[in-house]
This record gives sequence, structure tokens and C-alpha cells, in this order.
Amino acid sequence: MLNWLNWLNSLAGALGLPGTRPKAIPEALWQSTLQHYPFLARLPPAERQALRLTVGRFLQNKEFSGAHDLEVTDEMAVAIAAQACLPVLHLGLGWYDDFTGIVVHPGAMLARRKAIDHAGVVHDYREALLGEAMQGGPVTLSWQDVAASGSSAEHGHNVVIHEFIHKIDMRDGAADGCPPLPSRAAHAAWHDTMQAAYDRFCEQVAMAERFGGEPPWLDAYGASAPAEFFAVACEAYFVNRERFIHDFADVSCLFDQFFKQK
Repeated sequence: MLNWLNWLNSLAGALGLPGTRPKAIPEALWQSTLQHYPFLARLPPAERQALRLTVGRFLQNKEFSGAHDLEVTDEMAVAIAAQACLPVLHLGLGWYDDFTGIVVHPGAMLARRKAIDHAGVVHDYREALLGEAMQGGPVTLSWQDVAASGSSAEHGHNVVIHEFIHKIDMRDGAADGCPPLPSRAAHAAWHDTMQAAYDRFCEQVAMAERFGGEPPWLDAYGASAPAEFFAVACEAYFVNRERFIHDFADVSCLFDQFFKQK
């Protein structure tokens, strides 16, 4: 397990600086991260700098561990942190203060699941997961899919953002597709916009799957539940915003207000 407070303190010591506060990510490591994830490099200069500082604070308070003997390197941790911090760049890291651990698997994980059908029969099965967020607990991620996030941005995919949006969603309880909001009016506006977009999306997915209609640009998994639609929509919003605005202008405006994007 990597303790990033120790790592940052060691870095500070090597620079002859006190280790009580987070330091900027080393230049070479940061530039390599931007190169591998172009959607980060496309941020305005001021936001890139703010993200770099936020990543340093994030790493100071999180612990990474690799599953199945995977060694989580500095490059891997910074890549994950940079993508995780993107949604809270303006909101603040307090939205992630309910957990410490981030578990990285080499690839997709097999999770045991149990479901009860309409006849009351219990079915046990295994589900392949690219990531998972536990309420009040750790986030797990497939490194294979994290590493591919630079190229998958064209299709609006990002497993890190997906799982960390679930953590934001869970701040007021189980994930339901609505993060904590300051007022009933804000909740009503959120629900009206997201429910209408979700209904349209589910209809498009159904038309594509059942009748050969044009498939949606967003991952069809978003049609499985409002919480998944929120997470899938946020993936696209942060990594391919121009395309997302084209298809979901109303949701984009809602996200602008919540995430405080300029």
C-alpha cells in the first residue's frame, strides 16, 4: 500500500522543504500525465494549475493499494488522482472526505451478485466490473480501463470519473442520480431536467436495441438507473464536453451550475 503523505513528505525533504503541506506534482510526471490524457491538457492554463495543486492535496490524504500483486506506481496514482479531481476542481476535496482507500485491479473485476426474479427465485451470478464505489468505503478501479481513458474520451468514457461521481452522489445517502443540493428548488430543477433527459435516453436505447434505431452516443449502461445515467453523463461532460453539449445541452447547463464550470 502506498501512503502518499509519506511520498509527498519525502519529495519535500528532497527539495529541502518542510513536509507538512502538499507540494506540486513533479514537472516531468505532470507533463507525462497531460500527454496521456489529452482532455486534461485541454483545460485552460489556470485550471490545469489548479488541478495540479488539487491532485497534490488529494494524494496526501488517500492510500492506494494494488490487487493481485499489482504495483501502483507514481504515474498510475497521479493519473487516477488527476481524473478523480476533475469533477471537484471547483467544488473542493471535501466531497471526497468520507473515504481513504483506492484499490486498483489490473483489469476488470468479477463481483459476486445475487438477484431475485419475479417468481421469487434467487439467482447467484458474477458480474465483470470496470470499477466500483462503496458508500463510505473505498473506490476500486480497473487499471486497464484507466490507462485507456485518453483514447476512450472520444466516446465519452472515463471509468475514474464514473466511480467518483458515484461518491459525490452518495454524499447524502445511496446513489440516486442527484447529489446533495442546497434547496428544494434546486432539487426540483435537477429532477425535472435529469428525469426528462433520462427518459429520452432510455427511449433511444430501447429503440436501438429492439428496433435497430440509431444507438446513443453515451454508453447504454446509463439507461439502467438514474444514478448510472448521472455517472455516464458526467463522464462525457468532463472528457468530451463539446459532443456532450451537442446531445445534452440542458443537462450541460445543469452540470455547469453544479460543478461551477466557467
